[in-house]
Amino acid sequence: MKIGSVANPLRFAVAGMIAMAVAMGIGRFVYTPLLPAMMDQLRLSASQAGLIAAANFLGYLIGAVVASGGWAQGRERATMLWALAANAALAAAMGTTEHLAVFLLIRFLAGIASAFVLIFVITIVFGHLAVAGRNSLQSLHFAGVGLGIALAAVMTASLEWAGGSWHDGWLGAGLLSAAGLVAAWILIDRGPLSGASVGRESTLPRSPALAKIILAYGLFGFGYVITATFIVAIVRQGDGGRLFESQVWLVTGLAAIPSVYLWNHVVVRLGLTRTFALTCLLEAVGVLASVGLGSFLGPLLGGALLGATFVSITAIGLQLARSLAPTAPRRAVALMTAAFGTGQILGPIAAGYMADHTGSFVAPSIIAAATLLLSATIAYDSGR
Repeated sequence: MKIGSVANPLRFAVAGMIAMAVAMGIGRFVYTPLLPAMMDQLRLSASQAGLIAAANFLGYLIGAVVASGGWAQGRERATMLWALAANAALAAAMGTTEHLAVFLLIRFLAGIASAFVLIFVITIVFGHLAVAGRNSLQSLHFAGVGLGIALAAVMTASLEWAGGSWHDGWLGAGLLSAAGLVAAWILIDRGPLSGASVGRESTLPRSPALAKIILAYGLFGFGYVITATFIVAIVRQGDGGRLFESQVWLVTGLAAIPSVYLWNHVVVRLGLTRTFALTCLLEAVGVLASVGLGSFLGPLLGGALLGATFVSITAIGLQLARSLAPTAPRRAVALMTAAFGTGQILGPIAAGYMADHTGSFVAPSIIAAATLLLSATIAYDSGR
């Protein structure tokens, strides 16, 4: 493995985009467009659907914590490839069962796999980009999340035309993920560049601003994930048509592809905290639109604003943590990840039970929008 040489940075950025597409855009979020059919055919309640989503996010949180240790040093590429293989196998496995307990286990393990891919592909790709002086290509890497969502939308629309089932959707997700594994194996032909050993970090600073950002990040995790999990189910309740469901998810993915690149330009003008607050406000508008405007406009606007913001807010939040704790960036990011992960786990559970109680996703969406507004307020205040 050629650890000491610098590879083509564009090739690594494209490889990172592909890995993010299959591990995050498909591995984590293909559940959203397949969920309505699963709920209809298996008679899953909204609360059960929320539990399945939460199991995936719990696995992601645990996987992120485990992957952040130093146990894989020197084996980052192999670990990432095995995680991509597990991601593909677990996606396909979802199409072979109809038991809730098995769904929970598979999605939990898939969450661990997607976290491993995220951590190790970033370690490899970002290291090569930094040495090559091409950090601007990180936006291409993050575009993979939107690309994967868009591919999942096209796949579900194709299945609808062909008369396929949700089982076929999961099997198709497994095949797409396997193709991504092959591409990553070819394009990422080496591990991270060797560098200086990482020293012990100092303790976290006593910073009210950092505490507020951690809280805002956790609230964002709770608020965004409700719509990200149930937006296609919301369309199904509104009788928009099966193909329209895929169109809404396609709009979400297409909006996410350029989002990090575009919001980086806003950060230059407004700064990190104001941009974080602005994106949360826009996402809150989209959440309310998805249930409030009705017809076709509401879900399309909701999907567009969700895609245009949630990946960027995730990245901006981590930049904020590093900037507020420059002597302890790993500790700050760990706390941010824990807060975000906790919000992601609680969001689908609360929304599912609330939807079962009220008979629709209106009340959960209002709670989600209010949470995003609170997150924006806290983040803005932290920058004052």
